[in-house]
Amino acid sequence: MHVFVTGGTGTIGTPVVAELLANGHTVLALARSEASAATLEQAGATAIQGSIADLDVLRTAAGQVDGVISLAFSRDYGSTESIQQGMAEETAAMTTLADALLGSDRPLVVVSGTPWAEGRPSTEEDPLPTDGPVGGRGITVNAILGYADRGVRSSAIRLPRTVHANGTGGFAGLLTENARRTGVAGYPGDGSQRWPAVHAADAAVLFRLALESAPAGSAWHAVADEGDAVIDLVRVIGRRLGLPVEQVPDETFGPFGPIFATDQPASSAITRRALGWTPTHPSVLEDLELVQP
Repeated sequence: MHVFVTGGTGTIGTPVVAELLANGHTVLALARSEASAATLEQAGATAIQGSIADLDVLRTAAGQVDGVISLAFSRDYGSTESIQQGMAEETAAMTTLADALLGSDRPLVVVSGTPWAEGRPSTEEDPLPTDGPVGGRGITVNAILGYADRGVRSSAIRLPRTVHANGTGGFAGLLTENARRTGVAGYPGDGSQRWPAVHAADAAVLFRLALESAPAGSAWHAVADEGDAVIDLVRVIGRRLGLPVEQVPDETFGPFGPIFATDQPASSAITRRALGWTPTHPSVLEDLELVQP
């Protein structure tokens, strides 16, 4: 299958491109810079210059391939306004890609976060939230899954709060960054709240499986670790950095504060059973042992 990938040099996109190439697919990948293009070409992909704001580029690329994986998202998480702007950009890009595939029965794999459920791990059958700081993404992903009725084999991979590799990435990575910046390994809430996690290489396998075989309109959970207590994550970070572990105000983490303080374990039992997905890479707690002082 010839596959168009956006976000192909990110924490998730890099192993996705490698996974596709290793399994006999060819890749056309969006590159925002000459450096990104060189990285993609070195990996074995073909690069096309542009960003997800370049809708004509996305439309043209989608018309040349057998399937699309949409991963690109703004890296500016500094304020609620910047997050909202990033989601608006993502919405326009996803909609453009879906429109380009109308009536073709070709696959479009998009990304969202795992939902949360009161008092239990969320499952693939739980709806995405459509309110709160990231509610806009839920609305968009639901709309893209609706393209299943319009001749697009759309599916969504729900990523957990931490997608990690080599001791970095996701919410756990943000905890580490905050600890380096403040000199305190801080945790929001009481620390008992649980976050799900997955190694980026395991998530990449699930993106490939969804591209190859996921039914139209389906959603899947890329969850390897159902839920580690935040205090356990922070204790590893504190030990690795030689910093004290302390509770800090939720506001320390900016617009993500309310989400950071929420108990949000998630299950992937349905995904594993239906798609035959089996995570094999290190857990987030194991991966955090690679954090360098």
